[in-house]
Amino acid sequence: MTIATPLHVRRNDGLDTLRALAIALVFMYHYMCFVSGEASFGWASTVGWSGVDLFFVLSGYLISNQLFSGIVQGRALSLKAYYARRLLRTLPNFYVVLALYALFPLLMGGGAMPPLWKFLTFTQNIGLLPGTAFSHAWSLCIEEQFYLLLPAVILLACKFGKTMRSAWLLLAALILAGIATRSLLWLEYGRIADGAPQLYYPNVYYSTLCRFDELLPGVGLAMLKNFHPAAWRRALGWGNATLAAGMSALALLFALIVRDYYIEDYGYGYFMSGFGYSLLALAFAVLVLAALSPTSCLYRLRVPGAAHVAAWSYAIYLTHKPIAAILHGLVRNGTLRPALEMPLIVLASLAGGWLLYRLVERPFMALRDRLYPTNFLPVVGRAGALRAA
Repeated sequence: MTIATPLHVRRNDGLDTLRALAIALVFMYHYMCFVSGEASFGWASTVGWSGVDLFFVLSGYLISNQLFSGIVQGRALSLKAYYARRLLRTLPNFYVVLALYALFPLLMGGGAMPPLWKFLTFTQNIGLLPGTAFSHAWSLCIEEQFYLLLPAVILLACKFGKTMRSAWLLLAALILAGIATRSLLWLEYGRIADGAPQLYYPNVYYSTLCRFDELLPGVGLAMLKNFHPAAWRRALGWGNATLAAGMSALALLFALIVRDYYIEDYGYGYFMSGFGYSLLALAFAVLVLAALSPTSCLYRLRVPGAAHVAAWSYAIYLTHKPIAAILHGLVRNGTLRPALEMPLIVLASLAGGWLLYRLVERPFMALRDRLYPTNFLPVVGRAGALRAA
């Protein structure tokens, strides 16, 4: 959920709309799972877990674009600056919420805490059991693992002069590897007879090997933009058609999620488990492309409040579950009227995200931009680059 936007850069309204959509979907899903126990927001609650997939695509694009844009200019990546920028972006918010979970586990929603070292090493998602404290940090673990490996892959490609054809083949192979891994694990954990849903989440849903490929369509967009500029310009010219295609694909996939993702008395459907995650990421990547196209309605439309929700989205993601748990507890013990529960949780989640953003995230982003304004070393010559042919 950690999407880097330097404080001085003009925000893209289309991307802000997608960020706001992503956190709204996640909120509606978690409200169903941990507060109401029913689809309080209708089908949006049922498909809401896909908001994480949208965050993955956005993160894959934005981080890769930052790195590729410097590489095509001949600049040399500074690993020190890159990792410092990522840590200053990610850790402050995360450590504050982690400390609150460690100090007040019952207040923050109860459940056993995994070992602290798993949070500190971003390996908490490995073998994670549902219902444990701060379980929603699993997606942050996958993003951090991606951020750790991405520059190594890029530097190796630059060093050995790999072609863009090789890069695209590798990207496709990794997506197919994700589909194959999920398909194999579905055979063991997908159906109720084989242990689903108890074993599906730790072995499939939370697994790095099963979810890493959802960041790759975003990487593909960044590759297209930076290494194939002519094709990128043509793609941007089809903004509204791209938007229509992305929305149509997403509508179909949402319908499949409602019908076939989890099937009563059977378990998790194979198609959505094997192919669905990857197809969702590809559909969201099409929407990201539309958001980047000046000819698209998504690019031109400024949704009131979306920019603020987008800016606070990482903080909201980290805090909304414990806030919901606290307020839901007040409803259960009779302190709050049930009719007030939903609006209060919505408003408190927004307020909690805003507070964490203002007090922690924004100051550390300003510090990051002051100490490490770029991921790259000063230009002294042309660095190695991926070749187009």
